[in-house]
Amino acid sequence: MDIKQSVIAITGAGQGLGQMMAVTLAQAGAELALIDVNEEGLRKTQQQCHMLSTKAVTYKTDITSELDVEQTFNQIVEDFGQLDGLINNAGVLRDGLLVKVKDGEMRKMSLEQFNTVMNVNVTGTFLCGREAAAKMILTARKGVIINISSVARAGNIGQTNYSASKAAVATMAVCWAKELSKYGIRAAVVAPGIVRTAMAEQLKPEAMERLKKMVPVGRIGEASEIAHAVKFIIESDYFTGRVLEIDGGMRM
Repeated sequence: MDIKQSVIAITGAGQGLGQMMAVTLAQAGAELALIDVNEEGLRKTQQQCHMLSTKAVTYKTDITSELDVEQTFNQIVEDFGQLDGLINNAGVLRDGLLVKVKDGEMRKMSLEQFNTVMNVNVTGTFLCGREAAAKMILTARKGVIINISSVARAGNIGQTNYSASKAAVATMAVCWAKELSKYGIRAAVVAPGIVRTAMAEQLKPEAMERLKKMVPVGRIGEASEIAHAVKFIIESDYFTGRVLEIDGGMRM
C-alpha cells in the first residue's frame, strides 16, 4: 500500500509510540486521524504532523465507549472521505501479582485492576478494529489494521491482565486477516519488547533492569524502531495474519 495520501487512524496518538508512529507516517506522506483521550497530547502530535505539511485531525475519544468510537469513525470518514488504515496502539498498564502474601496479609489483584486493562486494551481494540473495517468496506477502500501487542503476550510475572490483553489483540488480528481478506483488508500485529516510552517508565526500576538483562542486544528499544516496523507492514501488501516481533531478541 502506498502510504502517500493514505488516511491512517492511530489510537493512543497523544504520546509515546502513537506519537512517533504519527510523525513517521506523516514524513512518508500519510494523512492522520489522531485518536486519544489526552487532548493536550493530541495537540502536540498534531503540531508535529503539521510541521511536516500533512493533514492531521484530532479526535478526543474514549475507545472503551461503543458510541464514542462509532461517532469518531463516522467523523473521520466525513473529514477525510476515506480510511485506509488503523493502528490500534492505545493501551494501559496496571501491573500486579495475582495474589501476594506480605506480613501475613493476603493481597489480590482486584477485578477493577484486571478489567481496566482488558477494557482499554481488548475492548478498545475490538471496537476500533470493527469500525475501521466497516468504514473501509463501505467506502470500498483496501487497507490494513495493525494491532500493537507485546512480547508480554507469552506471559510475564506481575502482568496477568496485560499479558492476557496483549495475547488477545494478537489473536484478534489473525482472525481479522482471515475474515477481511475478501474485502482487500489486511490485519497484522507488531509485538514490541521493552521500549523507551512513558508506559515503560511506570515499571519499577528493578523490573526494568531485569528486563534489560533479558535483551540480547543489551538495550531497550526506541519508539522510532517500532514506528518503522509499522511502516513496513503498511507498505508490504503480502504481510497479513502474522506477528512481527521487534524485541531485540528478547523472549519471555
